[in-house]
Amino acid sequence: MNPENYIEKIENRFADKNMLDGQKREGKDMIYKEEGYAIRGAVFEVYSQLGSGFAEEVYQEALETELADRKIPFEAQPRLQIRYKGRLLKKIYVPDLVCFGKIIVELKAVKHLLPEHAAQLINYLKATSFQLGFLVNFGTYPRADIRAYPNRPYP
Repeated sequence: MNPENYIEKIENRFADKNMLDGQKREGKDMIYKEEGYAIRGAVFEVYSQLGSGFAEEVYQEALETELADRKIPFEAQPRLQIRYKGRLLKKIYVPDLVCFGKIIVELKAVKHLLPEHAAQLINYLKATSFQLGFLVNFGTYPRADIRAYPNRPYP
């Protein structure tokens, strides 16, 4: 199976396409809609200023600056504990950002998102009990690729 089909399969299985673009469809609204729009606005501003082609660390720093300027609460690279069957594991997870204390934001600067990028975020959502994650790719042209993944149980 080619990577694009696999990503689509993952998104269909775990993320419910109605939730991916943040738009109301079929009577369903994206979870944390206002917060999601605020994060997206900051991402688009960073992309409009920098475009594509920089390393992920550059976008991380620029997005942190933009979030602070917009007074969007965030924590950069927090150490989150992972649960397995209700028990805390010794291993920790360090996401790029947590915004509003409840939304994981994973940044990439790659030509194409791969299935493992989406799978990584989905697994972290399940393991941490966060309800929403954004996978943001600044490596695309002509705009940043932002995908929202709600924490859903396996079908």
